[in-house]
Parts: sequence; structure tokens; C-alpha cells
Amino acid sequence: MNPLDRYESLVDDVDAFRAACDRPLPSVVRTNEIAATPARVREAFDEAGVAYEAVDWHDGLFRLPDGNPGGNWPYVHGWTHGQEEVSVLPGLALDPQQGERVWDACAAPGSKTTQIADAMADEGTVVANDNNLGRLSALRHNAERLGITNAVVTNQDARNFSMKPLAFDEFDRALVDAPCSCEGTCRKNPDVLDEWTLDHVHAVAGIQKGVLARAVQATRPGGVVVYSTCTFAPEENEAVLDHVLANEGCELVDFDLPVETDPGVTEWDGETYDESVTQAKRIYPHRNDTGGFFCAKLRVGGESEDGVSDGGAADDGEVAA
Repeated sequence: MNPLDRYESLVDDVDAFRAACDRPLPSVVRTNEIAATPARVREAFDEAGVAYEAVDWHDGLFRLPDGNPGGNWPYVHGWTHGQEEVSVLPGLALDPQQGERVWDACAAPGSKTTQIADAMADEGTVVANDNNLGRLSALRHNAERLGITNAVVTNQDARNFSMKPLAFDEFDRALVDAPCSCEGTCRKNPDVLDEWTLDHVHAVAGIQKGVLARAVQATRPGGVVVYSTCTFAPEENEAVLDHVLANEGCELVDFDLPVETDPGVTEWDGETYDESVTQAKRIYPHRNDTGGFFCAKLRVGGESEDGVSDGGAADDGEVAA
């Protein structure tokens, strides 16, 4: 069975969904604004004869019709980084601020880590963690090429992440871009559909629950945690949120993304989930000509630093300083 068959009841236009999943994914680069502005990247592409199309919902993203995002001098000089359009969304939802302490729990190979550091103007601290030592070499290479200096690289199992090596004991924000069954990447890697098994979905969901729970625990009251995957499976998305909502002090909050999205689902395969999971965002390939994705934003419960209970009354983007 093609695993995409499972999700036909969740999409509004099955034919468009399946057709989009069969098309190759456009090649995209993100501007590294630590080194260059989007306008300067456009000039550099013109000078180098690189064909490009600006992405209408993000000034710093460019589609490269000829592919090969690393085959030009702006990339070599650290002005751009190859990153799928939809992969930029968790960083936008996280909205990190200069001077904050941010944890990227599953960071390698570093696209989102470097995007976070860029948004922070390379100030504050980004702790980039991954449990795969080999993949961390790619993260370090990308951070160095892009001129990132505020990143600390750690090699731990995020489910049991220890703060002891750090000079602080909690984060302002955390990103859990979790390892998953990767169905949403089928446009660039069709093999994921052939290799897919339900057993793997169930196994990885257990890991996702552990990592997201630890991220909530490690983030200060009033802080923000973003959870994302590149899969359509509710077992790895809404079910993970439902588990953490029931077991940790946090709540889902509404947020905006600059693309078309569908809300999270509250029922799947005989299971029901907390109604608040509808505040999560599902991104389907046929809506924006991207890969498939899932993104949710949580606020950690308790008292914020100004003594006001963080019950969701503050504006979505606010985090106590």
C-alpha cells in the first residue's frame, strides 16, 4: 500500500494532493542575512548568471529552476543556504529574539539552527543538539560556512537532555523538529514511500513524545516550544501533542504562517485528541507547491517572569524578557 492512501480523507482535493506528491520538488535557497541582504543575493545571482525566482511569501527565499543550490559563489561565501521552503516555517513560528537562549533539540544538519541564529542576528545562544555524531559534522560545517558564532553544539539523546554542561538551566524557546517517517519529503525522496511501515511510525512516535516532553521541561515558564515534522501521520503529529498536553505543563497557542494551512485533526483511526490540536498547522504539497509538513506552537505553563499567569492572554508572539 502507498502510505499516502491513508490520508485521502484528510485532504480537500485528493487528485491535486496525489499529483503534487508525484512532482519533483523545486530547489530553494535561503538568504543568510548575517552575511548578505536578499537584495544583494539577487544582484549576485544576476552577476553569476544564476536563474532564480523569488518566493512570494518570504523575501529571503529563492527558487532555483536549474537546481544545484550549492553550485554558485554566493553559496560558497555563505550568503545563501539550501533549505526547502516548508522547512523555514518552524523557525518563523519559533520567532527567536536577539539575546535569548534557544534549544534546537534535533538540529543536524543545521538548516533550522542557522536560520534561528540568523533571526537572532548571531546574538544570544543557540544550543544545537543531535544524537547522531556523524550528522553533527554537517551542522558544524554549515554553521562555519554561514559565519554563525552563537551556536553551541551538543551530542545527547534529546529525550534525556542534560543542562549540566551549560551555563544556564532553562531555555527561552525550543524547537523540536523531530525525526519522523518523512512522508512529506516524498517529492524529493520517493524512496520514503517504499520504505514506509506502520511499525516505524509507532516506534518513532514514542521518541517524538519523549523529545517534546523534554523540550517543555527545559523551557522556562512563559517560554515557547515549536514542534514540527515532515510527515502526514496523525500518530506522529496530533497524537504526540495530545500526549504532551496531558503530561506536561503547556498549552497550544494559535499562530500564523505565511502559507495556506489546514488545522490539526482531532480524530484518527478510532483515537480522539485534545480539541486544541486544531491550532496546529498541516501543510499539504498541493496548497503551496511545497513538501508536506506539520507545525505546532506551545507555550510553557506557570508564572511568567513579570508575575502574570501565562494562560494565553498575551499576544501570540510575546515571551517574557
